[in-house]
Amino acid sequence: MSTITTENDQYLTYILADGDSQIAVVPERGGIVTSWKIQGKEVFYLDAERFKDPSLSVRGGIPLLFPICGNLPDDTYTLEDDETYQLKQHGFGRTLPWEVTQQSTDDGASITLTLTSSEETLAVYPFDFQLDYIYTLKGNTLEQRFRHTNLSDEPMPFSTGTHPYFAVADKAKLGFDLPSTDYKVKDGNKVFNFDGQFDFTQDEIDVAFINLEDQTATVKDGSSTLTLSFDENYSTLVFWTVKGKDFYCLEPWSGPRNAINTGDFLLSASPQETVETVITMTVS
Repeated sequence: MSTITTENDQYLTYILADGDSQIAVVPERGGIVTSWKIQGKEVFYLDAERFKDPSLSVRGGIPLLFPICGNLPDDTYTLEDDETYQLKQHGFGRTLPWEVTQQSTDDGASITLTLTSSEETLAVYPFDFQLDYIYTLKGNTLEQRFRHTNLSDEPMPFSTGTHPYFAVADKAKLGFDLPSTDYKVKDGNKVFNFDGQFDFTQDEIDVAFINLEDQTATVKDGSSTLTLSFDENYSTLVFWTVKGKDFYCLEPWSGPRNAINTGDFLLSASPQETVETVITMTVS
């Protein structure tokens, strides 16, 4: 049986439940999924104190990345008309309030969140758009179906992605099966070879896997396995963690950092076109 209910603490929160699985979605805080519990066990990490402060970005759950993934040099990009704009890291999708536009419990629990262009977005990203992001929970599987519609008269370049924070008690016990062995360290161009293990004694690990040979990654943590699948729009898989914090991030990005300047794997929607991308997570 699937249900959708609401709670109102600091923020209005939608609770989607299907069987023994439930997620919490907070539209006004960047359309974020803050929690996913399966048989009472939490899948995601959340920094509760940062979440309570609307002036801070959220560290936890599944922040949404649009219209860029990662950071830009000097937070600046230039379009083909030589106009220059500024966007902060990961863009504005994860910070602006979204609106709930559809709900369904017919086939799992599903909710659609919508974000449309505004004076605020046009000042930093000169395109009219509508984003319809659909979360569907079916048992131990969470599907994220993202629809990016260009309402402008010109092609709309963009990157899309997510930044999920997975809770972990002991990173040293994690086992990885990733779709590439080629990775770059943040702000570096050299390609390294991944041997299957990360050095968690480092203060921070921030690497981007490229040349993906498959669209699925798995992480084993004791008796449970996370399977993260994403369609072929996603070219880059970022791994990030910080020493002393009980999380790791495994982030599907459609394009690498600075793609809006370099054009590297940059997506584009023609006028009135909708580009759809899909990410699926399953815990078994």
